[in-house]
Amino acid sequence: MSETTGNALLLPIKRHQIAFLLAILCLLLTGVFGWAAYMQWRQNVVAQKLEQARDGAVVSLRQVLSGQVRQLQNVLQRPAIVQALSGGNTTVAAAAIREQFPGAEKVQVLPDDLSAAYADVARSGYARLGLMEAALGGDGVKAWVVRDGTQTGLGMAVMVKLGQVPAVVYLCLPLGGLISALEAIDVPDSTYLALRQGSYTVVERGNAALANGGEVLAKPLGWVDLRVAAALPQLETVLLDLGLVPSLIVTGMCVLLVVILVLVVRGHVVLPSRRDAQVANTKQLTLRESLEQEAQVRVAVLKEESTAASSPSLHLQTGSASVVQPSLFHTWDIYGVVPRELTPAAARLIGQAIGSAMQAKGLREIVIGRDGRLSSAELSAALSDGLRHAGCDVVNIGLVPTPVVYFAACHLDVGSCVAVTGGHHPPDYNGFKIVIGGEVLSSEAINDLYRRIADGRLHVSVDPGRLNERDVVGDYIQRIADDVQLNRPLKIVADAGNGAAGEIVPRLFEAIGADLVSLYCDIDGTFPNRHPDPGEPDNLKQLMQMVERSDADVGIAFDGDAGSLSVVTRQGRIVLSDRLLMLFAADVLQRNPGALVIYDVKSTSKLSDYVLRNGGSPLMWKTGHSLIKTKMRETGAELAGEMSGHFFFKERWYGFEDALYAAVRLLEILAQHEDHPSEVFAALPDAYSTQELKQPVEGDAQALVRSFIEEVQRGGEGTLFDGARLSTVDGLRADFADGWGLVHASDIAPALVLCFEADTQVGLERIQSAFRTQLQALLPDQRMIF
Repeated sequence: MSETTGNALLLPIKRHQIAFLLAILCLLLTGVFGWAAYMQWRQNVVAQKLEQARDGAVVSLRQVLSGQVRQLQNVLQRPAIVQALSGGNTTVAAAAIREQFPGAEKVQVLPDDLSAAYADVARSGYARLGLMEAALGGDGVKAWVVRDGTQTGLGMAVMVKLGQVPAVVYLCLPLGGLISALEAIDVPDSTYLALRQGSYTVVERGNAALANGGEVLAKPLGWVDLRVAAALPQLETVLLDLGLVPSLIVTGMCVLLVVILVLVVRGHVVLPSRRDAQVANTKQLTLRESLEQEAQVRVAVLKEESTAASSPSLHLQTGSASVVQPSLFHTWDIYGVVPRELTPAAARLIGQAIGSAMQAKGLREIVIGRDGRLSSAELSAALSDGLRHAGCDVVNIGLVPTPVVYFAACHLDVGSCVAVTGGHHPPDYNGFKIVIGGEVLSSEAINDLYRRIADGRLHVSVDPGRLNERDVVGDYIQRIADDVQLNRPLKIVADAGNGAAGEIVPRLFEAIGADLVSLYCDIDGTFPNRHPDPGEPDNLKQLMQMVERSDADVGIAFDGDAGSLSVVTRQGRIVLSDRLLMLFAADVLQRNPGALVIYDVKSTSKLSDYVLRNGGSPLMWKTGHSLIKTKMRETGAELAGEMSGHFFFKERWYGFEDALYAAVRLLEILAQHEDHPSEVFAALPDAYSTQELKQPVEGDAQALVRSFIEEVQRGGEGTLFDGARLSTVDGLRADFADGWGLVHASDIAPALVLCFEADTQVGLERIQSAFRTQLQALLPDQRMIF
């Protein structure tokens, strides 16, 4: 038998062997994907049961709350109670209500000035006070969980008439009814169910290890600030993150392939031979052509091997770009709405992208911390997973203000950190502030993280990074207390706004010798008492009231992560941030003559003159905390500040924005003056100014600003901007002899941001008119808001 004939006989055997091996492989895949489909089905069943349990809990809890509210309403309508309230005696009225409402642990009737509640606020807490204020400001009974003194209970408050004046009835009830309602619910095995208010868990059932993921399936009770949180265990066995239907489809395809291949092996299906096609090819390759073809194949293989060898740590993750939305990546940091834009899956990929950027710079260790938002714990855990997946060692410092995260990176000599925080944004926002190797990420560096994810250029480490936990809050407070001690005690009201600074504020101000009245220092990620942005005047009303009531020297409000602050006087005046920067600059320049002071384009023109008169060098720069920090690093500036209330001290500190440290430095300055703080603030230069105005626009706001700049620069003598000094550092700022105006694109929304200031009201209106006329020409069909 010839060799050719032998090979021909062997070909069917080889094909049948290959078919047999493929059948085994498909059978294995059938099992894998079939198991994945089964696990998904089982997970869906558990999810349905958990949602039923959650919905049942919501119904039961609503019934308990509604019953207690109806009971209070009925009690207040009884003749004995009506008569007691009509008499105008709070003690008699409270005693009558307590007698008619068995089970109430505390009953109070207070006039609408709430003076007794304010006087007792240090002991009984702000939750009770906030509940009373809410009852006076709205209709019907208000109810939420309160910590009243040493006990925690369900507080209820309602406005009534005490004689002829408005008053509020307050009750504190045991939590037993709510706890029993949740404990009566049948919770599926290995799942988690909890009753929560803000960051406080009233009662929880099931696997407490799933607590961080409880907000994904959370459902509010409705008219009260309570919700039922629920969480499923993570499904580890799902292959390639396929859902139930795709897994079933793949399983079916594998079964079909197994059947076909078995038929091939048994000879029921004959595979076509390529011998005829080879014979039909009349052009035979010469030896040289054969060698050239073999060489080309060999070179191609070598190129593939070389590419693989040169980048062993890169892992292409298809579909990553769809998980992480580009809208998350802004000029200053990464943030978005949870879970519409920002999810744990996105946080994990962002963590891996940050870790990949660190690996490219030869860095390995990073600090992470989080604020008190409801989504922060879960996002922080996912971020940590991504960082460790990229081979980075993570130091988790837990729930802390953002400045403490920055401090930890310096204090622990790590140099890299991520703060999981929504900053001053509403409660449903969250995001990341990032430092890599001492460099604050902004603009292109942030966009590069998205490109890494979209391109799949993510580092995957064979050995995941380690996870360590550290507590640096004590070190942070001690470091500040070693730097600042007040010359004389000042009475201050500090409003943490239920943000991440809440637990640090009392300890810090006590450590430096201040007489502190705390306001909303219990951390609550729902921010029930005010919006986390103290830059809005409406969010400072309660602080102003407390400063006046307590006869304090000054009031200080912090944003959600203590990155920025606002200051109010005893007279209810808001001290603008650029005026605070004047005080800081004068103080720093005493010890550092000629030092550079950076301020943003929204600051008063009087700041530059003030810095010069105090022997410093002023520099105006772009708005944005990350952009300011980068400029400080480039120039070696000792101090910087923004109109948003962010302050950056390099002198005696680390150069990052820190509202807690800025507040301490402010108190140090005020304590050194003999004058009252209100007089110190009143002595600073003043002017007529507007708040930050946001003009909504359609399309590209950046392009519109560029057009605005071109039109203004094209104008000559006699035009609206004739004689103005134009600056295009960030948008267009026009400085006139008696004031200035600014327009630049918002980084948050499709809008233009405008600010105006002048020495007189007439000058202010003239400058506004110049900007309005120029802008209206570019937007002829749009109404101007100023």
